[in-house]
Amino acid sequence: MSQHVAFVFPGQGSQAVGMGAEIVRTSPAARAVFAVADRALGFPLSRLCFEGPEEALRETMNTQPAIVATSLALLAALQEAAAGGAASPSAGSVPFVLDAPLRPALVAGHSVGEYAALAAAGALSVEATLRLVRERGRLMHEEGQRYASGMAAILGLDAATLDAICARASEETRAALGDTATAPDAHPGAGRVVVANDNAPGQIVISGAQPALDRAMALASAAGAKRVVPLPVSGAFHSPVMAPAALGLARAVEAAPLRDARVPILSNITAQPIATASELRTELAQQITSPVQWTKSILALVDAGIETFVEIGQGRVLTGLIKRIAKGVTALSVSTADDMIPVAEHVLGHRPSV
Repeated sequence: MSQHVAFVFPGQGSQAVGMGAEIVRTSPAARAVFAVADRALGFPLSRLCFEGPEEALRETMNTQPAIVATSLALLAALQEAAAGGAASPSAGSVPFVLDAPLRPALVAGHSVGEYAALAAAGALSVEATLRLVRERGRLMHEEGQRYASGMAAILGLDAATLDAICARASEETRAALGDTATAPDAHPGAGRVVVANDNAPGQIVISGAQPALDRAMALASAAGAKRVVPLPVSGAFHSPVMAPAALGLARAVEAAPLRDARVPILSNITAQPIATASELRTELAQQITSPVQWTKSILALVDAGIETFVEIGQGRVLTGLIKRIAKGVTALSVSTADDMIPVAEHVLGHRPSV
């Protein structure tokens, strides 16, 4: 085990047409992951990742499994490279996770990236992970379609300021709604906006019902935010708006064949390590209505002795965030074939034997 290394996996927003196409040309292990993904989901997810169209890839029920499958394919390729190009015989048809040669001390994922972390930690098979992620995306998308809501990135304000802004916007919006906000049949997210993702100092995402979100965006601009950017998503993820979707997801999580993780997973919700199947079920059921505590997560990993972070997935978003949160750590990215040997060498402490 690499005592000072954590693997981290990106979430929604990192997707791009062409994701995964390069690595499958060079890595049999990556090809195996995409083949499993296509079989598990019953449609060619790989073609959607490699070729688009972009409109279909942006649909949440497609985006989420695409991001997770690409991360797991890149992880497979990294383990393959670290083993000198040889697949681990004990890892079956998808040779990658913890059987060697790279085994991190902890894993974490940002939002849907937490599902890639689950598979990487051996808590869920690739097939079961992708089926569960597809259902998560479907439920979140459908709730976003039912109820007008959204998300916005706020740059230049701290979390405490934005918590206060969201509380004020929610209070004003719910007051304007009157009895409709508190009626027995009122939507759980009616008039509410919250901090959804504490991504890094000065980079925070808020999420909620559209009128409350609009009010919070105006208040953030008035408070001196450098930028207020509405996000192109299909709903108010990580907010009370997702409560009905969370009920359906809880049923799917309960039915999923989760097992104890073989390395700890850092919770998005608490920024604390969890590993038992029971803890993981609670985490997944509550995650889509709870804020992603990414800043706290990275600081907790540093406190736990992590010195090297390896982002595994499309793009390098988390690598940039980690460098902003924790000065002095090493943040590496695995997103192309050229990344494999240098990263494997860094984690192993020597060049992989061929």
